[in-house]
Amino acid sequence: MDEYLLKGFKKICKGWGVDCKMLSPLQLAYVGDAVYELFVRTYLLGTKNISVNELHKEAIEFVKAKAQADIIHNLEDKLTEEEWQMVKRGRNAKSGSAPKNANLLDYKYATGFETLVGFLYLTERYDRILEIFSIIIGEQESK
Repeated sequence: MDEYLLKGFKKICKGWGVDCKMLSPLQLAYVGDAVYELFVRTYLLGTKNISVNELHKEAIEFVKAKAQADIIHNLEDKLTEEEWQMVKRGRNAKSGSAPKNANLLDYKYATGFETLVGFLYLTERYDRILEIFSIIIGEQESK
């Protein structure tokens, strides 16, 4: 993400002012979901010349619980201990709702992935997010 844009976000938000260790895994996942969705949509716009309806269908293939669970399983040996702990916090969080279109285990791992992305974003580890997103894109393009 552009540094100018990030500085603007921080100014508007009065700095992040967020201690990630004090946030629940579901709060981190809430942010991580938005960050990942923005990444996917931006990636698809830059690589596909298709209608918005088709872009939406392609985006779903990236962001559905099964896809995110697969991402975490493929990334497991590439994550640091701290990152894996964030995934586990998200995976083990009690969400209070059942998944509608996914099995429970995929849903839990997807929440773990979103928790990790939210954590990395709020701790300003943008280079690491980009590394992870590059791995995801590499795997997607090799299919």
